[in-house]
Amino acid sequence: MRRVHAIMTGTVQGVGYRFTLQHVVERAHATGWVRNLRDGSVEAEIEGEDAAVEAVLDWMREGPRGGDVTGVEVAELSPTGGTGFEVRRDG
Repeated sequence: MRRVHAIMTGTVQGVGYRFTLQHVVERAHATGWVRNLRDGSVEAEIEGEDAAVEAVLDWMREGPRGGDVTGVEVAELSPTGGTGFEVRRDG
């Protein structure tokens, strides 16, 4: 199991990034959460099998059509065994 915290920068708000990420995570059978930050970036935590997390990270680096991801900062965390995926209120 692997868990990561990620901050995505660029044109990542107002382009469906969070909701598309929710579908990507669910298809990968991973868990976690995502939210917009006040500085225009998007923050997320993703947990799952190594290959699932890597697949989600690959998508996070590209983002949805209409978006323009210029950076993804990733930090490794200890897995918690979380369940589900949540689109959280802006932080």
